[in-house]
Amino acid sequence: MPKNRSPHGTPSSDSTVWTPPRVGVCPAVPDEQLRSRARVLAAESNLPVVAKDGGDCDLLLVVTGQGLELHEAGRGAAGGVRVDFSATGENAQRLATASRRQPIALAVGLKKRTPTIVDATAGLGRDAMLLASLGCTVIAVERSVILGAMLRDALERAATGPAEGEIRQCQLTVIIGDAVDVLARMSDLEAPNVIYLDPMYPPSGKSALPKKEMRILRRLVGDDPDAGGLLEVARRVARDRVVVKRTPRAPPLAPAPTMSYRGKLARYDVYVTQA
Repeated sequence: MPKNRSPHGTPSSDSTVWTPPRVGVCPAVPDEQLRSRARVLAAESNLPVVAKDGGDCDLLLVVTGQGLELHEAGRGAAGGVRVDFSATGENAQRLATASRRQPIALAVGLKKRTPTIVDATAGLGRDAMLLASLGCTVIAVERSVILGAMLRDALERAATGPAEGEIRQCQLTVIIGDAVDVLARMSDLEAPNVIYLDPMYPPSGKSALPKKEMRILRRLVGDDPDAGGLLEVARRVARDRVVVKRTPRAPPLAPAPTMSYRGKLARYDVYVTQA
């Protein structure tokens, strides 16, 4: 079961069920182009178009001139979360220091070759972006329609930016859907070398994500109580291995991983699937 949740995706001490929050779409400013984009996005995502104050919404998907942002509603809320696949800003250093010697790269087997990877729990797409920047062909699967829209928006923006250093659609593609269904539909020829899983960490676990981003993500999607089932499916589909990202002290998602690679904020458990 997910960790204790009260209605609308907020923590509670007496609730045992996480309820999805109310999410609305709004333009950042009263601009007709942004309004039009908000209406289209709302129709595609089955969400209401709301005023900038959010009304009774808990989260807002805000359409800006620089892309989609996910905000907490209400006065005094912190700045929004945005997916970015460009090689500028915070990503510049991350991509500049990307190395095949990093624990995540060693875990997916980059030391020997450049594998095809399905990131079955894409989230904000940062690990998918990193792996794509190292030369992997990555399919990012995200079951949250809202996060999926943000991922696609970021990929479209990267495709129209400067070619040098950008993550392109030939390296990274996005599928919005349940990863179990996506993996089950893959033929033997379509099966990736590696399936990568990064289930939502328990609230007490340390994460590489800033606290604000983790709080907003947890409010949007809750925990991943079905992560064990996804791992079982992944182990049947992956040609070479499944990699599960965990906090350093968290127990393995399944017993007896073949090997593990440790970083400062994460551990990567590897389950080899080939003979």
